[in-house]
Amino acid sequence: MEIEALLEFASIVVLGITAQWLAWRIRFPSILFLLVFGFIAGPITGFLHPDSLLGDLLLPVVSISVALILFEGGLTLRLGELKDVGKVVILLILIGSIITWIIAALSAYYILGLDIRLSILLGAILVVTGPTVIGPLLRHVRPLKRVGTVLKWEGIMIDPVGAILAVLVFEAILAGEISEAGTMIFLGIFKTLLIGGVIGFGMAQLLVFLLRKFLVPDFLQESVALVMVITAFVLSNIFQEESGLLAVTLMGLFIDNQKFVSIKHIIEFKENLRVIIISSIFILLAARLNLDDFQNFDLSALVFIGILILIARPVSVFISTIGSKLNWRERTFLSWMAPRGIVAAAISSIFAFKLSESGVEGTEMLVPITFLVIVITVIVYGVTASPMAKLLKVAQSKPQGVLFVGAHKWARSLAKVLMNKKINIVMVDTNKANISSARMEGIPAFLGSILSEHITEVLNLDGIGRLMALTPNDEANSLASLHMSDEFERGEMYQLVPLSEKSGKEPDYSPKHLRARFLFGEGINYYHLNSLFQQNWIIKTTNLSDEFNFDDMRNHYNEKIIPFFLITENGKLFISTLEEPIKPEPGDTVIALVQNTE
Repeated sequence: MEIEALLEFASIVVLGITAQWLAWRIRFPSILFLLVFGFIAGPITGFLHPDSLLGDLLLPVVSISVALILFEGGLTLRLGELKDVGKVVILLILIGSIITWIIAALSAYYILGLDIRLSILLGAILVVTGPTVIGPLLRHVRPLKRVGTVLKWEGIMIDPVGAILAVLVFEAILAGEISEAGTMIFLGIFKTLLIGGVIGFGMAQLLVFLLRKFLVPDFLQESVALVMVITAFVLSNIFQEESGLLAVTLMGLFIDNQKFVSIKHIIEFKENLRVIIISSIFILLAARLNLDDFQNFDLSALVFIGILILIARPVSVFISTIGSKLNWRERTFLSWMAPRGIVAAAISSIFAFKLSESGVEGTEMLVPITFLVIVITVIVYGVTASPMAKLLKVAQSKPQGVLFVGAHKWARSLAKVLMNKKINIVMVDTNKANISSARMEGIPAFLGSILSEHITEVLNLDGIGRLMALTPNDEANSLASLHMSDEFERGEMYQLVPLSEKSGKEPDYSPKHLRARFLFGEGINYYHLNSLFQQNWIIKTTNLSDEFNFDDMRNHYNEKIIPFFLITENGKLFISTLEEPIKPEPGDTVIALVQNTE
């Protein structure tokens, strides 16, 4: 038995991480592969038995795991992001959730034929979307900033709201007072907001105080944060059931928006922990399913899910966004993004278990229909989100724009050349004179440090997919790439070659994980380029053809040329690097620094 238990525990982690890797390779939400792997490991093969493996610990483990996921989600919420879309987010959470709840509950009652009490509970559960699904979809689709902000905030904040609604309905069901549930629900919401808000804020302040006063050593900070999150969750639930999810979400939000201590290492720890938690919990929950429960579904189940996708979501979005600054394209895309995820799966599993002895007819249908909603919504939105975003023109599909770190004279010259080729540019510099000059030349520029913790809140990165660090400070260039690693893919961050005191070449001691890709070529550092510009070298844009290819261009300038960029006929930008110099073909446009022969 001990060996069998070890094998089951090991299989949970192995299957979960394998599903995550496969999803990354195929570029599809991982939740679908996790459900499939768990379904195969559980009901199909009978290899994994979560209930016997964990026993009474299963539901507490699931609950705490969901709490950690929502805390990590709260750590990604910046209040500054709500400047333009705060009203929309609030209305989607308040009005939109009620509309979805009502439509889902009525559909479950009339179409699925569920008991009225179970229908109302199912409607509350399906109010939640899913940050664990929406997050990967947003990274894949790359919608415009305010659309992505709305979806991120809604996906995280609506989860505790759905959990609160579900638990209050659940309590009313057990009390046999579903007809008088209105008063109970409003009173429960008030208590949840009060208790969850106070405990979440209090624990956040305590953690910040401990870190600020250096009362916790560095090697224990992540562990102490983890313990405090679990404490906040349990403590809040003691006073009001399921208020713990709100408490930990607000705790994460408060910690992320304070300006006293750095929490980057805590965020990184929670992000890594989240991957393991999500993978394991989905495998466990899917393995608990029963094949016989799915045999009871017919066309009515698909009609029910169709109503959620085609009616409930669009109606809730369009009503919640009346009078907002969002245009019809953005509102349409928002109405086409509501995949369900781990919170819905976990809540349905917990309540189904608790209701199993209540005598409510149809309880055994709660989990299967929820998982069916998860699977179909993930497939529908996962397959169609990107094409829909492109059709509605709200996606930043493979953005070609460049964020310049450094706005000195020759950096501005590079930026203007790219702007003339219809490529989006943003410049950041701490030098006020450089920023003033950039703005006078019509270049979007921001005065501030790229290393600022909240830099992404003030920068408009729509259409920006690359970073180029061009300052004379080699360490600042490397730090800029490290700091912005969450915003840009590693292959799209570049910095100038550092100057070695000994050889003037790329230093051997510069590890790749601590820097970006080196620009242009060996020895082409800031000081070398600055010297060439002072010698009257100029930036030249050349359209290549069969009659005048890149070799002809080199010969024309007697090899006095440093290629910077290549722009293909369809407008795709390539940046020349030390490892991969550009290889222009006829039809391409080359932007290079050349010796002025005039």
